[in-house]
Amino acid sequence: MSIPQQGGGPIEHFDQLADYMASGEKPGADWRIGTEHEKFGYSKDTLEPLPYEGRRSIKAMLEGLRDGFGWAPVLEQENIIGLTKNGANVSLEPGGQFELSGAPLETLHQGRDELETHLREVRTVAERIGAGFVGLGAAPIWTHAEMPMMPKGRYRLMTDYMGRVGTHGTQMMYRTCTVQVNLDFASEADMVKKLRVGLALQPVATALFANSPFFEGQPNGHKSWRSRIWRDLDAVRTGMLPFAFEEGMGYERYVDYVLDVPMYFVYRDGKYINALGQSFRDFLKGQLPALPGEVPTLSDWADHMTTVFPETRVKKYIEMRGADAGDRAHLNALPALWVGLLYDQGALDAAWDLVKGWDAETREALRVAASVSALQAEVGSIHMQDLAREVVEIARAGLAARGRGDGGEAADETGFLDVLAQSVATGRVPADELLSRYAGEAKAPLERIYDDYCY
Repeated sequence: MSIPQQGGGPIEHFDQLADYMASGEKPGADWRIGTEHEKFGYSKDTLEPLPYEGRRSIKAMLEGLRDGFGWAPVLEQENIIGLTKNGANVSLEPGGQFELSGAPLETLHQGRDELETHLREVRTVAERIGAGFVGLGAAPIWTHAEMPMMPKGRYRLMTDYMGRVGTHGTQMMYRTCTVQVNLDFASEADMVKKLRVGLALQPVATALFANSPFFEGQPNGHKSWRSRIWRDLDAVRTGMLPFAFEEGMGYERYVDYVLDVPMYFVYRDGKYINALGQSFRDFLKGQLPALPGEVPTLSDWADHMTTVFPETRVKKYIEMRGADAGDRAHLNALPALWVGLLYDQGALDAAWDLVKGWDAETREALRVAASVSALQAEVGSIHMQDLAREVVEIARAGLAARGRGDGGEAADETGFLDVLAQSVATGRVPADELLSRYAGEAKAPLERIYDDYCY
């Protein structure tokens, strides 16, 4: 999850909220790719999740990366809770999931290199302390009681609130991992089109990257339990945003949506102030109960924007949020899919033509079916495997048109889609492989999944 935002003076007029989003507009030549991916850390001998403190711990991982690889620490109340270096940062999810938020890069080849460097550094430190890391959409064995809580004030507030507004919130916080990509837009109209395509096709990403068929030691009936969790987390701040497809959609309409979402907190002087359930609209009027008489700053608005969790989210850029974490090939394929679809105008137009006739019910039904059945999902006349095949082909054409080579043998970035092309050809996604290997009495013990898929 996001780290506290910095900078920005008091908000003096409503237009500043939309202007904040518009300030992210960039010409196509300046568009970048920012990939985020999470992973579970565990003790090699016990298979238990890593605690925050101790010789074999999350803190030891952060300190090892700081001391051995030149990362600068990020502190909260004297606890090391993150790292920064060269435009990238390492942060912690509530249960200790280790996240790399990559630097904004020009090509997918650079993203691959960034990933390999990061995993090599993580493995170096982890082996030294007897730990391992694995990329799965949901923790396959651990119960909630086994999960540690990272020392971040934001998470203490959210943990309490989640139980009031949904049934799966703490599962999301403590026992899921995702991979997402952050992409740029050129204008308000470009943002709207990319947001609509991103929302409509997010179920395709959910299906292709489904990698969480086990939970608490058993098959859970879904190929992406992570996606299932999001459906009963907090209805006012999650979902497929039907309003985004209505006439008049733009920055101001998205601002209205975010303003209608209750607050979590206000960050002041290194501390999170409890504002659970309070209104940012009241904050704008100087009437926030948590800080009476104060008006928000732009950094407060930026923080509040990080507390909405739709399948596709807009800030100064657009975040594609529908995929389970996975192996190296899939961590590279996720940004490739969306860059191919959204960063070439011909591909973006083709993707929009594919989905523009769907209604809100169809989009939501695809979301549900993808979490259950992945590429075997069917909604009316839509067969997910056929849809995914067409989507991957559009993305491949978009990447070919970009023509971004690696300076060596690769003339473009299309090779990163090969793992997805294999899935649409066979109908099998990572969850199908996991079920084949570990489900049923004659299969391998589920505990082996950690070392079998360790980075």
